[in-house]
Amino acid sequence: MKALLFGEILWDIIDSKTYIGGAPFNLAAHLTKMGFKSTLISSVDKDDLGRKALKEAEKRGINSSFIRVHPHLPTGIVEVNLDEKGHPAYMIKENVAWDNIALDQDLVDSITKTKWEIFCFGTLAQRTKENRKILNQIIPKIKPNHIFYDVNLRQNYYEKDWIEKSLLQSTITKLNDQEALVLSKLLFIQKFKQKDFVETLAQEYDLSIICITHGKNGSSIYCDGKLEKVLGINGPVVDTVGGGDSYSAGFLFSYLCGNGVCKAAELAEKVGNFVVSQSGAVPEYPKWLEKEIKNLRR
Repeated sequence: MKALLFGEILWDIIDSKTYIGGAPFNLAAHLTKMGFKSTLISSVDKDDLGRKALKEAEKRGINSSFIRVHPHLPTGIVEVNLDEKGHPAYMIKENVAWDNIALDQDLVDSITKTKWEIFCFGTLAQRTKENRKILNQIIPKIKPNHIFYDVNLRQNYYEKDWIEKSLLQSTITKLNDQEALVLSKLLFIQKFKQKDFVETLAQEYDLSIICITHGKNGSSIYCDGKLEKVLGINGPVVDTVGGGDSYSAGFLFSYLCGNGVCKAAELAEKVGNFVVSQSGAVPEYPKWLEKEIKNLRR
């Protein structure tokens, strides 16, 4: 299966240590570990961090052919401050390479000639007009089987019209319970109960699947008119950076292997729970998780 992803590749700075990151990069890395052939569309600088980012992509098996080297904007960095429960607060540097993702016509043609199982994108990379233009150029041309939108709100880097257009372009979307509250007020000017929210969201934007994560309290999955709860796993938490991205990967992998949405969410919970028990967004999987993923691929 082939996955195409669009958006930020950056370095998270946590307790003075640098970790490769960015939600699309994290998702690409996890999907690759699960057996996808993942391609990321992004941009870095020619600086040390940019070179290291490209090496990280290569090391993790991500196709970096569409990660362009920007002539003067620096590679993205994010300062991450963790509270006592491992929950992050982000300070995201602006005017960086991934704010200006560029594709020439040859690359666009190459992308459109490939059959993609899924295309994945989020909100943060849409904070610049240039990126929104590229994204809206790509989506109508690639015609993947599924389009996954990770709402992933960060700081004040979102607008109602970006979110609405993204939802309309998608078949599957994921958000957390706090983002659900924000979207309820932003899109519908009222605070819905969760069931009413997902029903309205699915109807208004023609979404097939909506995933809402609740941290240790599991997740809620809406599909075919039903809202179902999936239990969480009460494990240790080191930091939650990348937890949502690993959940997305586990869900998409299991669902695209042919499992129902609840079974897909169960794997997502296992992957996400393991990742938040480690430092960094894409740790090495333990043997038991590798075995479970391998069994699903058969």
